Amino acid sequence: MRTPHVLATALLVASSAAFAAPAEYLFVDDSSPDLISTAAALAVWKAQVADGNMRMRLQKLYPVSKWGFVSQVQGGFTREGACVVTARAVMVPRVMGSRLVFKPQHSATAFGSQPGATREQCRELAAAKLKDAILGVRSVLIADR
Repeated sequence: MRTPHVLATALLVASSAAFAAPAEYLFVDDSSPDLISTAAALAVWKAQVADGNMRMRLQKLYPVSKWGFVSQVQGGFTREGACVVTARAVMVPRVMGSRLVFKPQHSATAFGSQPGATREQCRELAAAKLKDAILGVRSVLIADR
């Protein structure tokens, strides 16, 4: 009499796991809001790890439950009107679910400047340099194995 209930429960659990959303890395952004918004920084991150095959390899080597990423984009305008940006992408250990420990495992930094840039051009430069930094970290992570 209990067997059908146990089998139904096991089937429900198995089907739920099969259709559950894939686990996601924890991304934390500590950037200057004048250069890039948190939402824009997270979109850049996700675009760089969205490729299914690459994401699976990355998650196999570095489990989502143990690792997370931090981005930092800083800079602004010089007195001469040049936009100067530094972007840093860092892989850090994850502890207790939604907390990261700032003990960089891998990191990359990208620098850029654009004389006479507008505010929007400076924001575009910031996003481009963040992408460069993320690609730097990603290439090291996948090349490690």
